[in-house]
Amino acid sequence: MRELVENIARALVDNPDEVKVNMVEGEKSMILELKVAPDDMGKVIGKQGRIAKSIRTVVKAASSKEKKKVVVEIV
Repeated sequence: MRELVENIARALVDNPDEVKVNMVEGEKSMILELKVAPDDMGKVIGKQGRIAKSIRTVVKAASSKEKKKVVVEIV
């Protein structure tokens, strides 16, 4: 999951070296914290949050096999 979010974010931003994904794993859930450069924040969120919602949808579909709830937070 971590690599998936990282690859998607790197394709969207101008500074791919500053993309970092921190994974916090619990018993029934997993939190992925996506950090990008301040200038690239708008590119990852998109207009009215459409790109962020799309990233979350792709991750949710990919995580269905793991039977864990995956949350993507953009910080």
